[in-house]
Amino acid sequence: MATILSGAWVRDELLKECKPRVERLRQRARPPGLAVVLAGNDPASEIYVRNKVKACQELGIHSEKLTPPESVTTEELLRLVDALNRREEIDGILVQAPLPRQVDGSRVLLAVTPEKDVDGFHPLNLGRLMTGRPGPRACTPAGIMELLARYEIPIKGQRAVVLGRSDIVGKPMAMLLMHQHATVTICHSRTRNLEEEAARADILVAAMGRPALVTAGFIKPGATVIDVGMNRIASREEAARIFSSAPQKLAAFERNGSVLVGDVHPVDVVERAAAYTPVPGGVGPMTVAMLMVNTVEAAERRLGVCSG
Repeated sequence: MATILSGAWVRDELLKECKPRVERLRQRARPPGLAVVLAGNDPASEIYVRNKVKACQELGIHSEKLTPPESVTTEELLRLVDALNRREEIDGILVQAPLPRQVDGSRVLLAVTPEKDVDGFHPLNLGRLMTGRPGPRACTPAGIMELLARYEIPIKGQRAVVLGRSDIVGKPMAMLLMHQHATVTICHSRTRNLEEEAARADILVAAMGRPALVTAGFIKPGATVIDVGMNRIASREEAARIFSSAPQKLAAFERNGSVLVGDVHPVDVVERAAAYTPVPGGVGPMTVAMLMVNTVEAAERRLGVCSG
């Protein structure tokens, strides 16, 4: 029977390990500080930010939520980020995506000083990742590596395939796996014979944003499958197609009018994989946990406090 890789369990372990580090910082200097910038009124972003602020409160991390209006300009956000860069008590700055359409998101993200870039998106931090130097790592890929480590999934010498080439997940995921001595292939929407490439993987990471794309033919028997996708299905026809052999999921769809589906077919993965992350409850909880880890580490570096 396939092992379910629970992100909730690993998240709780990581947060438990952060607590004494936060207390050490509090005793020797001050608590870590995280500022979250939430521009506009995107409902999903509001939920994500609420979860991040809640995690800060539980750990004793000082958190601030700044909410510029939907009409905010690029220049106004740049001034806001500059002010946060200058504040000594703020160790991490997170600019929640997506930003309003009129905002130049690249300029805003580049404005965050690399030392406070707890999302790990700044080009300098991506360069540190590329060359194996210390620095904040993108939260979702870093969380996946923690998940693999805590469940003792072997990486060294394994063939890994990453479906998706985004700067946020796909590319940093590939680099982190390579640093752990996996042989890595990155695939994307233009890859020929995508199913054939995926089926070679001992570790398959699906991050293409396409619901239930990865079916049985993509999954090597006995593989570890990491599903990064989070797609809300509102079509009854599509739900019926995906969950034709999972009546409990169809019943949930009928009750709620929608259902969450990853990039991996939820029935096929159970039948083919040796270990897999469920949706929800797999990769999702790890992202917030790694944001907390990155914030604590940023504070330790800035204040010169050892984590041990």
